[in-house]
Amino acid sequence: MTTVPIDTQSSPGVVMELLYSLKVKDAMTSSVITASTTSRLRHVQDLMREHAITAVPILEGERLLGIVSIGDIIQALDSGTMERPAAEVMTNSVVTLDEDMPLSFAVTYFDRYKYGRFPVLAVSGKLSGIITASDVLRRLLIALNEEISRMEQRIAGRQPPSEGPLPSMELSFGSAPLDFAKAGSISARFKKALTEKDCPPAIARRVAVASYELELNQVIHSSGGIMRMRVFEDTIEILAQDEGPGIPDLDLAMREGYSTANEWVRSLGFGAGMGLPNVKRVADDFSIESPPGKGTIVRALIAWAKE
Repeated sequence: MTTVPIDTQSSPGVVMELLYSLKVKDAMTSSVITASTTSRLRHVQDLMREHAITAVPILEGERLLGIVSIGDIIQALDSGTMERPAAEVMTNSVVTLDEDMPLSFAVTYFDRYKYGRFPVLAVSGKLSGIITASDVLRRLLIALNEEISRMEQRIAGRQPPSEGPLPSMELSFGSAPLDFAKAGSISARFKKALTEKDCPPAIARRVAVASYELELNQVIHSSGGIMRMRVFEDTIEILAQDEGPGIPDLDLAMREGYSTANEWVRSLGFGAGMGLPNVKRVADDFSIESPPGKGTIVRALIAWAKE
């Protein structure tokens, strides 16, 4: 069984940002060793030995039909059936990832299914790669090293510092699509952090309302995103950025009661169409950017001096 030792809910903000900005195709192995449905298991075993791999995708043309694992080979060796074609023993119901999914999906899949690897499909449905937990960790390490190098350059003065004041506190967490069991956990963390900093209760409640609605929007409508809270001397900023499809009609989306949530989501008690209007209502300043196909960025500011 294989998992990636990363928690997509409580990992540091920089790790979460990388998991949502990187794609599966950025970490996968593109040169995939495959076999056909008519390949004998003996041949599949030879491929595994030669390339030091533990599974071989089985294709018909360019279409993925199944996968033969090292476990299948061991069973065939025990039963003396190594001359059987791969089609007779392969796993047909293969769990796959799309190459354009955020890398966070791969982490979730490894945790959920405990498989050693997942085939990766292109938009056309063709096999484009394969990804293992080691691939995910290797790509994250590379990205983290790149981020550290950029930070060192900024510190050394080779890059201009970021404009604007530095926050006294900054928290960042990732959200997952349709994960209603954890919906609201980020909002609760924001409120708890503010309470521990002696934030006025009325201000903390407004932050909790805004962040909860934005978090829920990501869970319902996006393919995952980042929720960030930054606390300045006189302002609290809530920023929600996702990988969703974007909002085609912002004016309509801001109307109370308007929702594109499906019937299943509504049956769970979500998707009432009050999310964005509620955020705007509790914020002192509100902005939203949502170009079609490029995700959504919502920014809400709440002034400390308001109460």
